[in-house]
Amino acid sequence: MSSGFKDGELTLLKIKPLLVALSLAVANVSTRVVADDTLPTPILPDNLHWIDAPGGLPLQAVWILGAELKPEPYLIRVKLNAGGRIPPHTHPDARNSTVLSGTLYVGFGATFDELKLVAIPSGAVYVAPAQVPHFVAAKEAVLYQEAGMGPTGTILVKP
Repeated sequence: MSSGFKDGELTLLKIKPLLVALSLAVANVSTRVVADDTLPTPILPDNLHWIDAPGGLPLQAVWILGAELKPEPYLIRVKLNAGGRIPPHTHPDARNSTVLSGTLYVGFGATFDELKLVAIPSGAVYVAPAQVPHFVAAKEAVLYQEAGMGPTGTILVKP
């Protein structure tokens, strides 16, 4: 009974998937070897260039990764002064914030209401959903880090 293939075609059909699999395996090993030989490049705190916030807000900030207007992941670090308050504002994207030191007080709403403030202690994370007005305060100096996907921005809520 004939298979309908010539001898050379049958061999090629059997070998082709094997060659594809072998090529993928070699590419995977090559990528891992390159990745294993590359050393991480730390972004050290002493190399960060802090800027004062516009509008007289009681904070300093630094872009660690990404950029405000680019469609890419970003990481911002913020120092909020003791007694500092950031009025109600929104962001076009969701922000995941990790408190690195101190206790940050966060509330949701279009007006600053101390009764709505929730303590976010050092090591804790909170999420500010996209377009949701929120406000923050600090009794002591606080250092926190925000991560999200750009483009981003900060829009103050008009009173």
